[in-house]
Amino acid sequence: MEGDRVKDISFVGSGCCISKASASLLTDSVKGKTRAEVQGMFDQVHEMVMTGSVNGDVGKLAVFAGVHKFPARVKCAILAWHAVIAALKGEGQPVTTETEDL
Repeated sequence: MEGDRVKDISFVGSGCCISKASASLLTDSVKGKTRAEVQGMFDQVHEMVMTGSVNGDVGKLAVFAGVHKFPARVKCAILAWHAVIAALKGEGQPVTTETEDL
């Protein structure tokens, strides 16, 4: 972080192609954004992967709109987003998507 902005971000992990692609696009999308902007992006992406509805300009992230058709994969697409929100809040605990309402 540099003040309230994400100065740099990366991820290291293993998982399915959806989770890795989501984490990769997340890192590109949130770099330079404020905490509030990242939270707004999370809200947009979360709604999009849950419903398929694309509200606003989400850029390349729109590729995840079709994930809602595959409920078991929604968790894959949103996991990295939960992780970045937890990191911005300073939470040091592992992140889970097990409480997602699908």
